Amino acid sequence: MATTKTTKTATKTATKTTKKAPEKKEEMVKVDLLEVLLDEKNTAPIFMLDEKGNQIEFEQVAVIPYGEDDLYCILKPITKIEGINDDEAVVFLVTEDENGESILKVEDREEVAISVFDQYYNLIEEAAAEKKKKKTTPKKN
Repeated sequence: MATTKTTKTATKTATKTTKKAPEKKEEMVKVDLLEVLLDEKNTAPIFMLDEKGNQIEFEQVAVIPYGEDDLYCILKPITKIEGINDDEAVVFLVTEDENGESILKVEDREEVAISVFDQYYNLIEEAAAEKKKKKTTPKKN
């Protein structure tokens, strides 16, 4: 899943879906975006609003530290977005709004988006190599 395409999707808030037991209705609850992104056990989709107020659903692929201070996330749209193929993902910069709340901004600098993807692929390769090394290393008694 490689892409360098970006979209001008802006986000105001991240939400998660919760279900109320008796009514079985879904309710959108505002949550701390950074907490959701950094939760390794979280598998729930991330919902964002575009500039027109339309809800867009994303699957989290990775969170990538970049440079000295920046944090990026790679999200794969579940909701169809014009100009983004089904096998593509979008790189977002994790930043703060004027109230100090975490928000996501589409990374529109192609060279940075490519570099973030490269770093992601390197992490995957390192993890695979480590896993293979553990399988082939004989256990000591």
